[in-house]
Amino acid sequence: MGQMYYFWEISAIVFYFVVLTMIGILSFRQHNTKTSADFLIGGRGLNYWLTALAAHASDMSSWLFMAYPAVIYAAGLVNLWTALGLLVFMFLNWQLVAPKIRVATEQYNSLTFSSYFESRFADTSGWIRVITGIMAIIFYTIYISAGLVGLGYLLEALFTLHYNWGILIGIFVVVPYVFIGGYTTLAWIDLFQGIFLMCVIIFVPLYVMYELGGWHQVSLAIQTKHLPLALIPDWKPTTLANILFMAAGWGLGYFGQPHIVTKFMGIKHVGEMSKSKWIGMSWMLISLTAATLVGLVGIAFFQNFLLDDKEHLFTLMVRNTFHPFFVGLFLCAVLAATINAMSSQVLVLSTSLTEDFYKRFFRRDASSKELLLVSRLGILFVAIISFLIALGKFSTIYGLVLYAWSGLGSAFGPLLLLSLYSKNINRYCAWAGILVGGIVSASWPIFNEKFISETLQIPPLIPGFVLSFIMILVVSRFTRNKELKLLKKYDPQTTSSSFD
Repeated sequence: MGQMYYFWEISAIVFYFVVLTMIGILSFRQHNTKTSADFLIGGRGLNYWLTALAAHASDMSSWLFMAYPAVIYAAGLVNLWTALGLLVFMFLNWQLVAPKIRVATEQYNSLTFSSYFESRFADTSGWIRVITGIMAIIFYTIYISAGLVGLGYLLEALFTLHYNWGILIGIFVVVPYVFIGGYTTLAWIDLFQGIFLMCVIIFVPLYVMYELGGWHQVSLAIQTKHLPLALIPDWKPTTLANILFMAAGWGLGYFGQPHIVTKFMGIKHVGEMSKSKWIGMSWMLISLTAATLVGLVGIAFFQNFLLDDKEHLFTLMVRNTFHPFFVGLFLCAVLAATINAMSSQVLVLSTSLTEDFYKRFFRRDASSKELLLVSRLGILFVAIISFLIALGKFSTIYGLVLYAWSGLGSAFGPLLLLSLYSKNINRYCAWAGILVGGIVSASWPIFNEKFISETLQIPPLIPGFVLSFIMILVVSRFTRNKELKLLKKYDPQTTSSSFD
């Protein structure tokens, strides 16, 4: 390609990041980060718009532009059940978890999942923090590496850079935003990038479809490739089971994602949670619908070409349709989605290193400034580990995200729900639930490959979540009397209506 082509692409990207940097600087100046509470959850002072877009824009990552359209492109509209499952369970997350976790974490003065669990279950031993921290480190490093893989592929396609250079540049793009401002700065960046990426993912498939001749031409191409346009292609038991697993195998994970649930903790007024819910769900519905359309339009766009790597679908569609300046600008939306998710994940993981290990086991009396410094050093540590994992190219973006998402959802989801709605569980239940959920989900792909039929695809989240839930209830049955006196003595709040 000519030098002018790269000039226009780079100009668009520079322009975008100048705007992004200005937003970050203005936010930092207006909301100066002085304490670890400011850095980790914004001092619980965010409005409902920021809360909504921070929760949703930090969720999707490059999965929205690259991984999800790829499965629609490969298998047709039956994979829409993934999006439907995400919509249903994210709505339930807003409805069942968001208000209660905001109130509960303020009562306990908790900034993280682990500190909330420790206080909620009166675990003076510190084991909940250790187990929670270990699970977070394992699965979040994989999650963050998935984002780096997406950035590596994107920059490789844009500038023919070597993949390793692409992920290295990704580190230098993401870390400064988290390092400087923390939670509030990320929330303002999420707001801007969430609106921007939604506009891009709507415009691109609609414009390309118009250029191809409309929906009629797209549907003809889909029929030519014999891909299903029906949500339920047949009524075989295995097909129906796979549809159920597809929806629940992603959606259930929302209850256990710290980088999403912690966004609920930062809203200023709990009464405005409903407004955040409807704003966020509207954004999510529009974005997932548009991403589905990207996959379907891609079938027609590439009907005469062999697409080797399906996760490059959106990138190649944009590059072969628009002027180089708009190519650079539109592909910044992929960067935006990836940065949103990765920055939130890096922040949560560095928080775990600070609160669950450093403060708990090394410096209990550490000052807020010291903890803030350790948080920022934790960010650098996390970035290095994730970089090393991304170098290995162990799986696709879709596979890495599914693995990490399932592990977090299985380890933390059942315990979080039961902690908010049951008075009968205790620290032993918490230990068992986190361990069983995380271990089962982590090992399930190996078990599934050896013992489950190829026609029945059971994602790791299903067995991990269910077995964790059951284990919590079983352990509760045998340890209820043992812990009841200690729990009441340690925290009278557990008998309040907040946990009924």
